[in-house]
Amino acid sequence: MTVQDLDTAAYTDDWRQWHREHEARRADPHGFLAITGRHWLSPEPERFPDAPGTWRAAGDRVTVTLDEGEDLIVDGTPVHGEYTFDPIPERGNINAVAGDAVIEVAKRGGHLIVRPRHPDHPTRTGYNGTAAYDPDPRWALTGRYVPFAEPRPVTVGAVVEGLQHVYESPGEVEFQADGQTLRLTAFNGQTPGSLFILFTDATSGVTTYPANRSLPVPAPDADGRVTLDFNHAVNLPCAYTEFATCPLPPAGNRLPVAVEAGEKAPGEKAPTELR
Repeated sequence: MTVQDLDTAAYTDDWRQWHREHEARRADPHGFLAITGRHWLSPEPERFPDAPGTWRAAGDRVTVTLDEGEDLIVDGTPVHGEYTFDPIPERGNINAVAGDAVIEVAKRGGHLIVRPRHPDHPTRTGYNGTAAYDPDPRWALTGRYVPFAEPRPVTVGAVVEGLQHVYESPGEVEFQADGQTLRLTAFNGQTPGSLFILFTDATSGVTTYPANRSLPVPAPDADGRVTLDFNHAVNLPCAYTEFATCPLPPAGNRLPVAVEAGEKAPGEKAPTELR
């Protein structure tokens, strides 16, 4: 066995461990596979079949009115009667507990919604894993981060017709693939300095989910170098549930090359070791 073989074997083992952990988070009892409905709120009080109470929204506040015998727990405290949630920022959410369910109160595209999450929902209980391309270190590409002079708001579409999302983009990432120099708009990631990229490519709608995939990118080093490891490209919730509000990639993030790495479209049989 060569040194290259050893490196590839270690890389594959690390990737498989990462993907198992990612799958476990996806199948969490209160993860997005457990969502049973997406309810848009208005000033008119409305009751939903999968959540206790009557719900309404006014401005940036959501109020629920609970009948006798109906309970919610918010921040560990039981609430009864009428309860108004704190204002929710865009892409933020507040989770309330109702029995074995979680009731997500969220703001997406300027709209307030309620999305109950029930662990026994068939989308979750019937989930058998997501297939992916075999991990290939050749798809761990070195790129260059090109920051903007000032962060730019970027408006993108959504899988929900008529809905838009606005993300702040600090810059672009430039890299080479299949002999081409390519650029992708990047957004701020979950940890300080990190990035994430929404993209499609020539495999989209063929072997991968057509609407989008997401790629996390670690923070650039002191010289602006970044690693784009497309083996870590994953599906967004909209690939699995009709109740998601996922963003679509910016227009310039549609790659002309086939990125045969990362997760494939749901529906293909996942390898046994990934289940």
